[in-house]
Amino acid sequence: MGGRRKLGVLVMTVSVGLLALGAYFGFARRQAVLALAVSPSQLLIAAAVVVLLGFCWICIVIFSHRLLRPVSLSATGRLAGAAFVGLICFAIAVPTTVAAQTVMAQRDLVGSVFASQGNSKSATRPKLGNQSDPWAKTPRLNILLLGADDGAGRTGTRTDTVMVASIDTKTGDTALMSLSRNWMRMPFPADSPLHKVYPTGYWDPSLGNVEQPGYYLDSMYDTIPKKYPGILGASDNEGADVLKVSVGAAMGLKIDYYMQVNLAGFEQIVNALGGITVNINYKVPIGGDYGTGPGAGNATLPSGYLQPGPNQKLNGHDALWFARGRYGLDDASRQERQRCTINAIVNSANPGTLVTKYKQIAAAGKQLLRTDIPQEILPAFIDLGLKVKNASVSSVDLDGSKNFPTGRNPNYTAMRELVQKAIQPKTTKPSTSSTPSTTTKPGKKTSTPPAGTTQNLADACAYHPTGQ
Repeated sequence: MGGRRKLGVLVMTVSVGLLALGAYFGFARRQAVLALAVSPSQLLIAAAVVVLLGFCWICIVIFSHRLLRPVSLSATGRLAGAAFVGLICFAIAVPTTVAAQTVMAQRDLVGSVFASQGNSKSATRPKLGNQSDPWAKTPRLNILLLGADDGAGRTGTRTDTVMVASIDTKTGDTALMSLSRNWMRMPFPADSPLHKVYPTGYWDPSLGNVEQPGYYLDSMYDTIPKKYPGILGASDNEGADVLKVSVGAAMGLKIDYYMQVNLAGFEQIVNALGGITVNINYKVPIGGDYGTGPGAGNATLPSGYLQPGPNQKLNGHDALWFARGRYGLDDASRQERQRCTINAIVNSANPGTLVTKYKQIAAAGKQLLRTDIPQEILPAFIDLGLKVKNASVSSVDLDGSKNFPTGRNPNYTAMRELVQKAIQPKTTKPSTSSTPSTTTKPGKKTSTPPAGTTQNLADACAYHPTGQ
């Protein structure tokens, strides 16, 4: 219309070409998009390209208006035209700014949480192999999941939550197993320097077979690095390296990486996701403390309870207590709720939530996460994470009634056997470790799967009220 046909054809061709290129990469070259999403340098370029494209469109709108504007327009007409052009430019600038901010939020998250192999230290991290296919010789990837409680009133950092996610790198099928915070005698491999210090496990034999809170599993993260700094070698997180070595020995697994969650920031990530949905089968306490010693006068009752019910939508505060609440409950129920919480977070991270709330999620994630996963293999990790989201997640029961009735002397040998049985590749024959679904109509109580079995996490987290 403005008489600049060649320029118009060029602009439209470039625009349609860019859209087609974006669609091609989105559908056919997903790996390239994932690689871009976790590369700080490429994300910076992407942000600059987004701003440049937005600026070019604004220039095109203004230039087109000048070509098409009649000379004889009145002052009112010129003002109306300028206002309309300004509105169009604003409509272009807003999504451009949001897109650029989102890209920069992703860059900040990647750079803050994931260091490159050369710029970080770890005494236990595996060496990088083929970065494009790091799982070629790794049939199962074992990740240590830590929940560190370093809130107000706490001395040091204690890992109240210790879990292992063992992931089949081909299928994404994942086995989750929880370790109790009050286990003693946590073992170390014979070739580890820590074995020389604790040859019979993490406890003090001179005190006898009594409860030794100073030697609970949850104290290892803080205590051992303070007593024996650098015993495993140079590390950015000695406590996590200690737990990787010990938990690996206890479960009979080689722990590859760790992901540490700061429980103080847990609420932020759940709120950023818009909350999580869980089934609550019994009253879960909010707060509460038994105090010190039997019949302690300094005990504190819970401030309230999360009430039972199916499909309960929890905000960050309530989700944290759903995972942590233990007043009047045993540790096994707490561990199961923690596994269900992880499952709920995975289910909540849908594309719509990620697109609309990504800046909040990224800001919370930067405060929440700590890991030794290097930047170089993040594309492969994201691809594996998509497999996990669409695969089976199971809960491994380590048989508490038999293998750790008190936690003073857990049977790690028996637990290693259960773990190996649980992670063996599935055959076509029915497995003795499988259990039927426990999903039932609300209000109908179901039987608990036999101890020592593997249960689908969707079944374990289904609504089957216990009447507590």
